[in-house]
Amino acid sequence: MSEVRVAGVGLTPFGSHPERTGRDLFAEAALRAFEDAAVSRADVKELNYGNFMGALAEHQGHQAPLMAEAAGVRCPATRYESACASAGVAVREAVRTVAAGDADVVLAGGMERMTNLPTDEVTEGLAIAADDLFEVRAGVTFPGAYALMANAYFDAYGGSREDLAHIASKNHANAMPNEYAQYHREVSVAEAMDAPPVAEPLHLYDACPITDGASALVLVSEEYAAEHDLDAPVAVTGTGQGTDRMALGDREHLARTPAADDAADAAYADAGVEAADVDVAEVHDCFTIAEVLALESLGLFEPGEGISAAREGITTADGDLPVNLSGGLKAKGHPVGATGGSQIAELTRLLRGDHPNSDRVPDAEVGVAHNAGGTVASAVVHVLEVAE
Repeated sequence: MSEVRVAGVGLTPFGSHPERTGRDLFAEAALRAFEDAAVSRADVKELNYGNFMGALAEHQGHQAPLMAEAAGVRCPATRYESACASAGVAVREAVRTVAAGDADVVLAGGMERMTNLPTDEVTEGLAIAADDLFEVRAGVTFPGAYALMANAYFDAYGGSREDLAHIASKNHANAMPNEYAQYHREVSVAEAMDAPPVAEPLHLYDACPITDGASALVLVSEEYAAEHDLDAPVAVTGTGQGTDRMALGDREHLARTPAADDAADAAYADAGVEAADVDVAEVHDCFTIAEVLALESLGLFEPGEGISAAREGITTADGDLPVNLSGGLKAKGHPVGATGGSQIAELTRLLRGDHPNSDRVPDAEVGVAHNAGGTVASAVVHVLEVAE
């Protein structure tokens, strides 16, 4: 098995770009990744591309060959769809391909374009990641679904809206210096508490925004990196994936995410590390309660303890375990099909020392990325380590 190095990362600024096409966004991210990697496009053997709702937002299916053309590569190209975990799955398969020795260079990432649609159409489009027969037709939307999960958590373990407000405030503060973040605006705990409700107990600042953007990673084998004298000090040492029942009503617990439990266990085992070894994390905080659930599934906190982590300062930028130094989905933004790649790009920059928040984790050697689809019916976890 070959060690998989992150040779280069590329992101577009996340935000509202209704005038741009999806292929334009991915082309920009890929260009930045190739420039960062100093790798020839001619050496790319595969493109793994994540996208969720391009057929709805751009009336464009069969996107993989379009994105290969946009990225300037000529190789087998495949689109991966796993709702909000689409890019995470695409990256996972790229990691497995390189690790197995089937390719020395793979381009992976994703793109989503949504702000060209009215909000109600975006909501309807995102809802197809839920169970259409037993949830969507009954009127369930994702804010409502995560509100059910938040209430179930409060009932099982305690917690309050103020705990969630601390998460929102933390992630907005983290996004301030990030040049790729959608929001560069601090939100106080009091402001988050006073925001209008969306679906109780979730209010406006508990939810991530609608976002356009793209991510791209150039993944290479350790041997290729050495042969071409690449500066690629970060390795993806572990990957794992899990699945749960689709509909919340079919699950045993609403306050736990077994898919992420399984993905984390597999990723840690693959990397040969434990949760206690993690120095920094990027997790899927599509809603503030989702960050809590992620931290507990990753084994970073025991069940019932993740809710107070931000309020107690443990997961803040100057805490013992900084979480979502990018700003997370909450403030950096959530272009659904790109998010899983973006998380790994941000962790890579943090571990390399060239992220604007790298000074918050100057000695970090192990990072973990947690990417979830729907109400965590799908989950992908990756472990990144400083290799040299």
